[in-house]
Amino acid sequence: MEGNTTENGQNEMICEEVCCHCHQKATPRPEAELKQLKNRLNRMTGQLNGIGKMLEENRYCGDILTQIAAVESALQSFGYLIFKEHMETCVVEEIGKGNLAVVEEAVELMKKLK
Repeated sequence: MEGNTTENGQNEMICEEVCCHCHQKATPRPEAELKQLKNRLNRMTGQLNGIGKMLEENRYCGDILTQIAAVESALQSFGYLIFKEHMETCVVEEIGKGNLAVVEEAVELMKKLK
């Protein structure tokens, strides 16, 4: 952020695009797609709650680990689905505008999904 003095002498703050507090990117999604994503997320939440319940019931470690693996797999699939959407929409749009830096951003995001 950098400061700027207005005509009446007051100092106002101007946000640059790198300021995460002032600029938030958004990806509008069709209602049906949003519903599908939320349903998947709710299923994963249910699985996590189920693992908590298994712990309280002192269930067999192998059963708990199987459920953990299922949640990890579901979350990984969810991440790849969001990444695919990002590539097909946001990245394509930015490349069309001539912003090739978005490719490096996409590569860094892909690394986070490992």
